[in-house]
Amino acid sequence: MTDVNLAPNNAQNLQVVIGLGQSGLSAANYLANRGYQVAVTDQSAAPSLASQLASSIVTRKFGGIDQALLLTASRIIISPGISLEYPAIQAAKAKNIPVVSDIQLFCDANQVPIVAITGSNAKSTVTTLVGQMAKDAGINVGVGGNIGIPALNLLENEDMELAVLELSSFQLETVTDLNAQVATVLNMSPDHLDRHHDMLGYHQAKQRIFQGAKSAVINRNDPMTKPLLAKDLPCLSFGIDAPTGDDFGLIVENGQTFLAKGHKKLLSADELIIKGRHNLLNAQAALALGTLAGLPLESMMTSLRNFSGLEHRCQFIARHQWVDYFNDSKGTNIGSTMAAIEGLGAVYAPKDGKLLLILGGQGKGQNFSELAPLINQYVSHVLLIGEDAKKIAADLTSLAPEISLQSCQTLENAMQAIEPIVQSSLSQVQAVLLSPACASLDQFNSFAERGDCFVQFVQNMTA
Repeated sequence: MTDVNLAPNNAQNLQVVIGLGQSGLSAANYLANRGYQVAVTDQSAAPSLASQLASSIVTRKFGGIDQALLLTASRIIISPGISLEYPAIQAAKAKNIPVVSDIQLFCDANQVPIVAITGSNAKSTVTTLVGQMAKDAGINVGVGGNIGIPALNLLENEDMELAVLELSSFQLETVTDLNAQVATVLNMSPDHLDRHHDMLGYHQAKQRIFQGAKSAVINRNDPMTKPLLAKDLPCLSFGIDAPTGDDFGLIVENGQTFLAKGHKKLLSADELIIKGRHNLLNAQAALALGTLAGLPLESMMTSLRNFSGLEHRCQFIARHQWVDYFNDSKGTNIGSTMAAIEGLGAVYAPKDGKLLLILGGQGKGQNFSELAPLINQYVSHVLLIGEDAKKIAADLTSLAPEISLQSCQTLENAMQAIEPIVQSSLSQVQAVLLSPACASLDQFNSFAERGDCFVQFVQNMTA
């Protein structure tokens, strides 16, 4: 363990930050700039962001989480990637030392309404869309949290009027009384079970988003998104069916699908740049959140018409030899991939088209048999990559016996396997979908790198 002491350390009221990623760096510098005595510990022997720490942070223990340091803390600020079950953290909690996240620090200092967004899938899309809706309505909005900008960085904007936060289950498990103006759990499907152990633990972490909330948005097609404790909250709902009251939903007339609020049709799905049923749900969720945050409906509709979606989230890349290629590398769990298959499958099925699906990576303890019904309905070929390819094949083989499963090991091999498949005279493939349902860290540095590689392969193919 590397032990760097730049000056004598007075442990009185010591704040110890665990983990020196972006959120840990923001927390450490935020506290140091407010006169706290701060120490930082990280499992890496040489954290890449260490050079950006404030000079007043005099104790830096790298190469392992330093239990002795934690036991001297008045408060511990834990980064999302560090499990609360780490032995040194358990030892500190046994001594009743508070363990919080950067999100809790943000809440303690924040003075503006919060739109709080979590869920297994679509968090970033909905967060970005609500942020754009607020900006287009002339509101000075800060957008951050799990989406890439640490929440504490938003406090640097002294004129901020609204904060829109994407929150992961890891961030929420150490937050108490978020007190959001409006909070939502967009959807629930198995994810991070290697961290939370089971769906109960995962669900409990997500539910913390409703603590102190003034209103809520729920997915009426997913009972697990409803607040369990704060049952009397004012709520708006969204769903795939026709809405009632002031809720949001879908109305189908003469084969045309419309976004609707109550009985009022708002706009045709054909007017949206983003495609797929999952994106119609995302659009509704954003409208409901914006409504409860006080945004004007007409302005939100304009923002929605102009929204083109996010990279790596069912992102259309190109058409090559009459086959469309979609990058959904952000599909790192089964629920996200199910939404992508169903959303795009429904587009191509009326044309008698099928999807070719690329699956695999680090499976995070998921049961991939849950994908089988949708694969049977919309997919003709599955190409498997990554360290859990064999497990995925074992989960699917007996439940999807008519589907071609091919082990390719790497994404590059999978891309090479596509051309002979789509050129076959029997092929029904009209779209290739990279939606791995797995984490990427077995072969890539991030889901973004995985998606960028896919995009590059497609571009090389179409050049």
